[in-house]
Formats: sequence, C-alpha cells, structure tokens
Amino acid sequence: QVQLVEFGGGLVQAGGSLRLSCSASGNTDCISTMAWYRQAPGKELELVAGITEGGTTNNADSVKRRFTISRDNAKNTLYLQMNSLKPEDTAVYSCHAVSVNWGANRDYWGKGTLGTVYS
Repeated sequence: QVQLVEFGGGLVQAGGSLRLSCSASGNTDCISTMAWYRQAPGKELELVAGITEGGTTNNADSVKRRFTISRDNAKNTLYLQMNSLKPEDTAVYSCHAVSVNWGANRDYWGKGTLGTVYS
C-alpha cells in the first residue's frame, strides 16, 4: 500500500509561483512513475505532468515552460514548481503514483491541494 499527501497549495496573484509537494509513504520502494493531475472547477481531471523513477518528465502543453515536475526518491517526495501562474491554473492538484507489485500496476491518489490564482 502507498499513501500520498499533498502540500503547498494556496492563493497567489497571476504571474506568481507555487511549489507543491507530495509525500509518499508505505511501500514506496514499489513506486515507478508519479504524476500531478489537476481538476479545475467544473472541469474534467487533467494530467499536468509525469515523471519516471529515473527522472524522465513530460508536461501538458498548457503548462509547458511554466511548470516543472521533479522527485526526490530518497525522500519519497514529488514536487511541482509552478511559475507564471494564470487564473486558469486554479484547480485542485492531486498526486498520483503507480506501484508495481508481482507484475501488476496499482494506482494511488492523494486527496489533493487547492491552488487558486487571481487576477
């Protein structure tokens, strides 16, 4: 089992920054890929960025050149540096992890942290 808890949400002005973190606990040695998702008010869940255990990353087009995903495997922590924030970035940001056990992938989710961007 893996438990994920997000931190770092808050209220910022457009153009500002937020740094989110996700702390993983439990069977963290089985975690492979991790990702940040977000859900804006009234919108569908959206993949923001993903990262492999080795550090290979990908970002959604909407956040490219503004957001940076990273991870510290020794600390079992996932990060999302969010710069040049826009009001449309307002969303609940959730941490996701894939755990590999006996050849089967299992999905784990944090409960999310709210980031609000105002003009």
